Amino acid sequence: MKQFDGFPARMQFTPVPNLFLNRLMSRIDDIGELKTTLHIFRLAYGKRGFPQVVSRGELLADSGVSQSLKDSSEETEVILDSALDKAVKRGTVINLEYELDDGNERIFLINTAKNREAAEKMKTGEIVPEGLKAGALPRISGDIEPLPDIYTLYEENVGMLNPMVADWLKEAEEQYPESWIRDAIKEAVSLNKRNWRYIDRILETWAAEGRDDGTYRRDSKTDPARYRKQKYDHLVKH
Repeated sequence: MKQFDGFPARMQFTPVPNLFLNRLMSRIDDIGELKTTLHIFRLAYGKRGFPQVVSRGELLADSGVSQSLKDSSEETEVILDSALDKAVKRGTVINLEYELDDGNERIFLINTAKNREAAEKMKTGEIVPEGLKAGALPRISGDIEPLPDIYTLYEENVGMLNPMVADWLKEAEEQYPESWIRDAIKEAVSLNKRNWRYIDRILETWAAEGRDDGTYRRDSKTDPARYRKQKYDHLVKH
């Protein structure tokens, strides 16, 4: 194998979400799914406008994809379809299927909050991806998950999800109901306390004092002054 010569001084970069690197990538055991997902990031984030969709045909025609998925035992098309199905099932991407004059076409969007909203508008024809006829409506392949998981919720509302924060969230999942974690994140954001220590203190208070019907008790309602007196006061940004 010839050794790679190294990267040039000037080159293009593809953004990859930290959440994918920190949480999802370790769970992907199919190399085809991993390669295909990375190519979807490359193609989608390389486009202008909104929504940034990537079609199955575009993936098949891309030389980088075909080289990545080249296999002597299976056709590239078979490997690609299997990889796409796995990425959709995992929730990394959203899949919509359109019926065109010359056959069906699958299009994919990275599963972000904005793209989930866009997909809903595509269902009604309010948004039509570039290259399709006006008024084209998709046949949805599976339901679109309306709620992001707690990792996505944290990264979209609080801050970057580094490995340490991911570990804290994982520990919280083992101690508290997911709905509590969601509500604690929302409560912290509403108070402009965008850090994990504050969220953790909310959860500890709810665990100690209880919640009624999924909401905190009136006497334990989160209050900035209350949390400033807590054990981790010096770690909470005021």
